[in-house]
Amino acid sequence: MKGILLSLALVLPMVADAAPKKKKEEPIVHLTDEQIYENLKKFALIFETARENFVDEVDERKMLEAAMNGMLAELDPHSSYLSADDFKEFNEKSHGEFGGLGIQITSDKGAVLVISPIDDTPADKAGIKAGDYITHIDDEQVFDLTLNQAVKKMKGRPGTKVKLTVVSDDGEPKTLTLKRDIIKVKSIKFDDKVLADADPEDKDTPKVGYVRISDFGATTARDLKDALEKLEKKNVVGYVVDVRNNPGGYLTAAIDVSDAFLDSGEIVSTRGKEKIDIDRVFAKPGDLVNGKPVVVLINHGSASASEIVAGALQDNGRGLVMGSQSFGKGSVQQQKPLGDGTAIHITIARYYTPSGNSIQNEGITPDIEVLQSKVEVLEKKESMYSEASFKNSLKNDKSKKKKSKKSNDKDDNDDDEEDIPFSELTDEEKDARDYQLQRAMEMVIAMQKMQSRGVVKPIDAIKDIKK
Repeated sequence: MKGILLSLALVLPMVADAAPKKKKEEPIVHLTDEQIYENLKKFALIFETARENFVDEVDERKMLEAAMNGMLAELDPHSSYLSADDFKEFNEKSHGEFGGLGIQITSDKGAVLVISPIDDTPADKAGIKAGDYITHIDDEQVFDLTLNQAVKKMKGRPGTKVKLTVVSDDGEPKTLTLKRDIIKVKSIKFDDKVLADADPEDKDTPKVGYVRISDFGATTARDLKDALEKLEKKNVVGYVVDVRNNPGGYLTAAIDVSDAFLDSGEIVSTRGKEKIDIDRVFAKPGDLVNGKPVVVLINHGSASASEIVAGALQDNGRGLVMGSQSFGKGSVQQQKPLGDGTAIHITIARYYTPSGNSIQNEGITPDIEVLQSKVEVLEKKESMYSEASFKNSLKNDKSKKKKSKKSNDKDDNDDDEEDIPFSELTDEEKDARDYQLQRAMEMVIAMQKMQSRGVVKPIDAIKDIKK
């Protein structure tokens, strides 16, 4: 990538007005060198006047850092000045380990909005969800705090506690006490799964490879390759790649993840300031899952690197995208160190999907929209009235149907299970309640069956059916 390590913001500042109404842009009138010099002199005069005349003693470092940050923030929401502490923290996050609660936040109209909790962290285990608002930290209102100040108040020595007041969709505030921990970001989790109503002990039950990518870090590509090798040995029929609530990460990691499922074709193009400044990245030969069906799960919290993967597999006809519209962050950032431990984080390019579409402020539209839902079963899996219920009915000498005590027990206990908090459920019970995941797994199995029956491109067939 031109010898430069490009990245997409790991902590994505998802502001509420990320897609403002388009207004007519005035042409930019560039200043002359002399005018720039005069304005810099004015800036120095303002600094000196404020330092000498402000009623209290001032912190010159904070004043200058605020000025630099304000200058970069005027460019776009993703450009910023990184102090020495901020730059160190950014690098720690990029390499998969940092301290805190494991929660990604942004500012929304003065409040702190949760983008998403990181998997298996104190915030995740406490039940904090994407879309929650944090109104108080240790009983102090957050409305007077900057986002960085709010982050620093939630960080602290591992083992210490912090109290958060959280408001969810129901509008009822709740107080949670969380214990800070070293947050180790494990970007890849994987397993072979069966549908919730299937018998896992039946050797004919199809297994689906499930790969959860929580962020795109320095080890993501390597971990994914290891996961796919292990899942292939379990003879899975296809894959669900889950990038829901994944706010992004390294561009190079997104490219490698896409390449793992592609044998050829463009993955992404980045386009800089100049019209000729276009960099196209293509897949290398070698599909690690040998053409098996792939479904990519996205939602409103899927951003930047997640959208690159979804767009690459979608545009190449390699994967079906399911879920809800993604966030729509289509810009590339780069860290430029300033030589004294500080840096700037600045947008240097836009990226485009293989079809040439920019997802900036638009997002990836799923091939099949599946909103997260709670399903009530109104029909039993097997009716008490069928041909098999008649006395002396002819038997099917090749029948593999077995009575599943497990499903009967499940029917009896459905009401009890609904009362169990989600955070206390087993992984299998969480999977069963994950409506989007169940539909994605069903789609993978359907696509595999179509492939086995000679349908060359089951993705195209399914899209035609949807039309």
